[in-house]
Amino acid sequence: MRFFPYLGLCLLALLAACRPQGPAVEIGGQQFAVEIADTDAKRQKGLMFRTHLADDHGMLFIFPDQSLRAFWMKNTRIPLDILYFNRDLELVDLQHDVPPCHRHQCPSYPSARPARYVLELKAGTAQRLGLKPGDRLKLFNIDTQVRY
Repeated sequence: MRFFPYLGLCLLALLAACRPQGPAVEIGGQQFAVEIADTDAKRQKGLMFRTHLADDHGMLFIFPDQSLRAFWMKNTRIPLDILYFNRDLELVDLQHDVPPCHRHQCPSYPSARPARYVLELKAGTAQRLGLKPGDRLKLFNIDTQVRY
């Protein structure tokens, strides 16, 4: 019977080991390690010039306010899913399989509703997870304050 007090400690250690160490999000039951774009310069550069994005990685854009957002893919070399979230971390719109753009003029991909957060993931991820408006985003180890 002396074993049971240690069982609780082992369970706590196991849970701590499963928590993300760096910035991460969870949606659709999957966790993603994310880079944070919380300054104008980081938001402007985004995932430009990248040639690869791992299945479990993405970029989270944090804006100072909730507003209609529009993203473009200029100098982005990999197709992406673009997910728009309101201040309550509710998915309000998404763009599937947005293609790269290597031209001087690139189309924009606007949100239909105001968003404060935008998550870019590898193309096909939203469909694979069955994501839809109303789904909730969970944040781990992320400061939601915007840097200037």
